[in-house]
This record gives sequence, C-alpha cells and structure tokens, in this order.
Amino acid sequence: MITIKEATSKKELKAFVKFPFTLYKNSKYWVPPIIAEELRTFNKDINPVFKDAEAYFFLAYKNNTVVGRIAAIINWLEVKGQNEPKMRFGWFDVIDDIEVTKVLLDKVHEIGKQKQLKYVEGPVGFSNLDKVGVLTEGFDQMGSMITWHNHPYYAEHFKSLDYSVGKTYSENVMEFKNILPEFFSRVQNMVKRRYQLRPLNFDNSKDIMNYADEMFDVFSKSHSVLSSFVEINKEQREYFKNKFISFLNPEYVKFVLDKDDKVVGFGIVTPSYAKALQKINGRLFPLGFMHLLNAKKHAKTVTFYLIGVLPEYQNKGVTAIIFEEFHKTFKAKNIELCVRGPELDDNIAIQQLWKNFKPVVNKRRCTFKKNIV
Repeated sequence: MITIKEATSKKELKAFVKFPFTLYKNSKYWVPPIIAEELRTFNKDINPVFKDAEAYFFLAYKNNTVVGRIAAIINWLEVKGQNEPKMRFGWFDVIDDIEVTKVLLDKVHEIGKQKQLKYVEGPVGFSNLDKVGVLTEGFDQMGSMITWHNHPYYAEHFKSLDYSVGKTYSENVMEFKNILPEFFSRVQNMVKRRYQLRPLNFDNSKDIMNYADEMFDVFSKSHSVLSSFVEINKEQREYFKNKFISFLNPEYVKFVLDKDDKVVGFGIVTPSYAKALQKINGRLFPLGFMHLLNAKKHAKTVTFYLIGVLPEYQNKGVTAIIFEEFHKTFKAKNIELCVRGPELDDNIAIQQLWKNFKPVVNKRRCTFKKNIV
C-alpha cells in the first residue's frame, strides 16, 4: 500500500531532501545538492519566493520506506500577473513504480483543482533560475549543479499516465579548442566603436554585487519574451545574490557597459562543481568547502549559466564582446570543455549565438503537462 504524507517538520523536509541520495546512490552521473542549501530553499522564513508563491512537499511511503517525493508549487506572479493558470510541480523523484508516480501527481492535481488552476506542468522550480525538466537523453552524461538528473523510466511514467510533452530543452558541450575567436574578435571591435560599449571584468565578488541589480534588470527584460519566463521579485533578487554570487568565480562574470556605464549585457559562467559535489555528498563539513574552493579555482570544465542582452541591443553583436572576454579568460586558465545548461528549443536566438562554436548536443530534457479535470 502506498501512503502520501506532506512533509512539514524539519525531520520530514530533511527526508524529502535526502531521498535522492538513496535513489541515486550508485549513479556515476547524479550530482548531489548541498543538503543545507536545499533546506534553505524550502524554508518559508528564508526564501522570499514564498511572498508570491505556495509550495507543498509530499513524500510517498511503502512499508514505512520513502519511495517518492514531489513538490506542488503555485507561483502567483505567474497565475495572476501573467494570467497563466498553471499548477507547477518539481523536485520529483520516484522508484520505478508507476503507481507511486500516479499518487504523487494526483496530489498535485488535487491542489491545482482546489486553487481553480487549469493544468499541471513540471518538473520545474519556482522560477527561471531553478532547475527544469525530465532528462530524456544523455543518461550517461555527468549532471551539473544547475540540473536535475533522473532515471530513464521517469519519462515513460509520464507518457503512460497520458501526460503530453510541454517544453523541450537541449544541453550542449563545446570543446574549447574548437572555439575559434575569429568568429567574434573582429565583430566585437566594430561593435564597441559603433555603440560606444566596453567590457567590464571582475577580480572579486564584492564588485559584482555593485552591478547585480542592473544585471537582474537586463535578465528580466531579455528573457521576458520566453515561454517559460516568470518575473522575479525584489526580495528574490537579494536572496539569489547572496546565495549564488559566492559560488561564482569573478573572472567568469562578464558585463558590457554603455557610454554612461549602464549594463546592457552580461554573461555568467560557473566552474563545474559536479565532481566536487559528488565528493562531498551533500555536506559542507568537514571538507566540503575545500573541495568546492578547489573546483572554483581549478576546474577545467565550465558551464554557461546565464546570458542576457537588453532588447534594444540584441542582434547588434553585443555577445561578441562577451565571448571575446570569456575566450581570453578561458585560454589563460586552460579551460578544456564548455557546457551549456538547458536552453529552450524554441529559443532560436540563443541557438544562433553558438552556431560557430561546434556545439554537440549531449542531453535533452522536457517538461510534461496535463489538464486538471
């Protein structure tokens, strides 16, 4: 018999966070989250997303053993502000038992019906800065800090339960040796002169913080046209700044400024923390910080995390300036592999940015959706 229980206590939420550690215990490709950070994400007193969102965390049990989990999420900025009657679900993990998947999803539908929403879609997080999608190809590829990994049977469960594919995403790898700077070096010099732009590089995280609010403005304006976009409130901006900027290597953050020193574009790359996170297995103590710091300084693989350009500067070659700066930094640090995180397949503009970099698709993922009846 399968029983479902909402995780509300600290002990239950910890069980919610730790379930994947059992499910993927023998996986070479799953990248564990930091347990303390996951718990902070779900803490309504800490994460300001709950100012505009609700979330319910459910555990499935068989024989008093956890066999699945799911987070049921409503982002009211999306529902009311964008008139999008979506019931979200995320942090979905399950054993290979379709009945467990069904009862977990039934709870999401139940809440969605209570809230008078029209359809369910996931796995997604609270916003565009969270992880997204069920992995459908690339199960033998290393995961990352910014993606969910899952077993192949997940997609089969959704299909068997009559869920349809929602949004599709691709991930790519690019060998640094194949990235030829002539595709952007000449262009970026012309763009700088024509539009009076200049690159801004960083040596420390404190200086990044001085431009972080402008960066979020550019992010919102440049991504608002995407089908998955949800606005991020001011409190969330502060939360993300404090949560993520410390993980960034300042050398891997590139801004482009106009003649008035206003941010018109940016690119953020993270060192690959995958192997370090596997070593520390969710815990920062006693040696976790050391492994993360080592990866931050010495990782030879990097992940393109975010890139954005103000709409009025798009298609004007601003990204050539960003790529020129990244290329110089990557060459100096002997970077070997560049990885692109999940990008919407219908985002043709972003795909065009990489056409001369010889990207190879190594993973595909998607969301699944179903009407609430």
